[in-house]
Amino acid sequence: MQSTETNSTKANSIETSAAEMTNEQSRPLAWVAVDWGSSNLRAWGMDQQGNVIAQSSSDKGMLSLKPDEYEAELLRLISPWLPTSNGVEVMVCGMAGARQGWQEAAYLPVPTPLDQLSQGAVIPTLTGSQLRVYLLPGLSQSRSGSLHFDVMRGEETQLAGLVADTPEFSGLACLPGTHSKWATLDSGAVTQFTTYLTGELYQLLANQSVLKHSIGNDALNDPACRAAFIGAVSEAHAAPETFSSCLFGLRAQDLLDGELPVGKTRGAVLAARLSGLAIGLELSGACQSRPSDEPITLIGNQALCQRYTMALNAIGYQTHYLDGDTAVLAGLKLAHQALPH
Repeated sequence: MQSTETNSTKANSIETSAAEMTNEQSRPLAWVAVDWGSSNLRAWGMDQQGNVIAQSSSDKGMLSLKPDEYEAELLRLISPWLPTSNGVEVMVCGMAGARQGWQEAAYLPVPTPLDQLSQGAVIPTLTGSQLRVYLLPGLSQSRSGSLHFDVMRGEETQLAGLVADTPEFSGLACLPGTHSKWATLDSGAVTQFTTYLTGELYQLLANQSVLKHSIGNDALNDPACRAAFIGAVSEAHAAPETFSSCLFGLRAQDLLDGELPVGKTRGAVLAARLSGLAIGLELSGACQSRPSDEPITLIGNQALCQRYTMALNAIGYQTHYLDGDTAVLAGLKLAHQALPH
């Protein structure tokens, strides 16, 4: 069991029973926050003050569910928390609102104030009356001038979490991941954003290209890997037009470079270089004409954000960090507060 008072037990799936919820009369369940991704879902039981009093997770993401299965899966996960009264509000972000998900919550076009996401929420029809579910929308960007077509779904709620603490935030935020998002914010609104396929590109190159014979698993706490990563970031950022050539150079280096270490360390160093090239290429676009004296906010997984911090530091940028789970929960709170009650 875990609540905000006790953190002695840590697990991937944590549930608070209905009996325990009833006994905590000072902290009854007020609403439920849900982050529903492609591969998994996470739910938090919230009290009236916005504190987490229960949490649970499952591997039933969008890719493993049909539209008529979402309600049952959500109830399976959170029913131990629910009071006897009906109509508990559930605020959901992520892929449950995708076209292939529970029900489509249409994208909101930028510019979009992040404290108004719930205005675009849709309410799916449910078979029971225990819940009242709100599916938050994503954001979209259509081609206009220098902008290009783009979409995000889920990341907008993490950005809302940034705005929850700093309502008038202006600046550049990066959400590293399989598809990294770079969003420009002006006074708490997303004005434009760009997606980079960096994480997926790395996986494709490492696992399905000729490079699979050379690439291992890197560890940036190793000095050799760190040096290879930083050097590759700087190369790709300075000369992005050489990216494809540098990729094949990795294979040639594996075959010819007698100074490379042997064994697993060899594959780790080459993996670090591949990662640096991919991220450096991303930074060459994302940071183009960006003043180096303006820090960039990174939101997401700590290890990945540390990698991006190392890369950005290598080309002269400083960063701020916001934990991804903290951000998504704060964003869901902000969306819930904006609902008419």
